[in-house]
Amino acid sequence: MLASRITAKRVLTCRPTPSLSLPSSSSRRTFNALRARNIHSSPRVQHGHLTRPEPGTGIKIHFNDAKGTLVKTVEANEGDDLLSIAHEHDIDLEGACEGSVACSTCHVILTPEYYDLLPEPDDDENDMLDMAFALTDTSRLGCQVKLTRELDGMVATLPSATRNMFVDGKKSSH
Repeated sequence: MLASRITAKRVLTCRPTPSLSLPSSSSRRTFNALRARNIHSSPRVQHGHLTRPEPGTGIKIHFNDAKGTLVKTVEANEGDDLLSIAHEHDIDLEGACEGSVACSTCHVILTPEYYDLLPEPDDDENDMLDMAFALTDTSRLGCQVKLTRELDGMVATLPSATRNMFVDGKKSSH
């Protein structure tokens, strides 16, 4: 009986499955060569790398601290977001979720005249803003504010604190 089990097992493991076909050796070599060179079909995105405009040609953004004191005035390009601009210019705007709209740490307060020029925040942004520290009527997430030429001269005020729900809202395991 033991011999028949072994024989049956050998037959099952040695027979190739007719419905499966193995790739040819040339297609395997091509695949391995591409994999070795890290060639991908999707474009490469590098987080935090912005192209700075030539001085005097960009959109001016003024970053203020919570007391209204100017931290820095910077120039950026159309389509850049406030979070990336702040990181590029070493302005203390956290962005814990790296712009994926999963936190409120890039919360900024805009002046009403510039706030009204922006599209309405979507539901995901509003959900995160509900958790933001010192929320105002003109609060936005910096990662969601995309610059246009009409926003030239905008003032973005950084709140006095941020609330990171992953860290601040995490329950102790002890």
